[in-house]
Amino acid sequence: MLEALKQKVLMANQELQRKELVIYTWGNVSGIDREKNLVVIKPSGVAYEDLTPGDMVVLDLDGNIVEGSLRPSSDTPTHLELYRHFETIGGVVHTHSMWATVWAQACQGIPCRGTTHADYFYGEIPCTRCLTREEVEENYELNTGKVIVERFRGLDYRDVPAALVAEHGPFTWGKDPHEAVHNSVVLEYVAQMALRTRQLAGHDRPISRHVLDKHYLRKHGPDAYYGQR
Repeated sequence: MLEALKQKVLMANQELQRKELVIYTWGNVSGIDREKNLVVIKPSGVAYEDLTPGDMVVLDLDGNIVEGSLRPSSDTPTHLELYRHFETIGGVVHTHSMWATVWAQACQGIPCRGTTHADYFYGEIPCTRCLTREEVEENYELNTGKVIVERFRGLDYRDVPAALVAEHGPFTWGKDPHEAVHNSVVLEYVAQMALRTRQLAGHDRPISRHVLDKHYLRKHGPDAYYGQR
């Protein structure tokens, strides 16, 4: 079942390790088949180098296991909540990558300081509020997804395909697992750049709006002209 998607999710998980965004088993990637409303995700606690396509776990959007003998990632409820609410995404990534997690632990969004950030994210990468004691003690992983969705009220998840969960770490998404990983790699890079820029400049003044618009919209949207058709 969903053999092609299992292979894509496997490769995306292993790409996290190659890009040095994870150590040990500190992260996970999932993908969704929107026609079948089935999600494929990494099993919990299995080393990336040991993964096979057959290890991937298939679930429905209610979290019921459809196929697989291993337990799915403990972050599965977060992934499912994002798929339920962000209806055009096809892949989700969670890591504890160094620089993005620093911002999450500081409970601060990552300001857009320059065009490298603006090419991928249309403004600040938001940070959620902290979860309450009750939200942590009951349905923690589901509530992690809920605070991301809550934070994106009034924001377009397609324009900023990433969020920081306060006191926790980053989540990214994309049209498929590969793009979600790509966004995770870029997020880590711009997180480091933003912190170093703050240290040098001594402030968080964002990029000029006209430069932000130019760089984001030349790569995204109906009038984009970057790259090949």
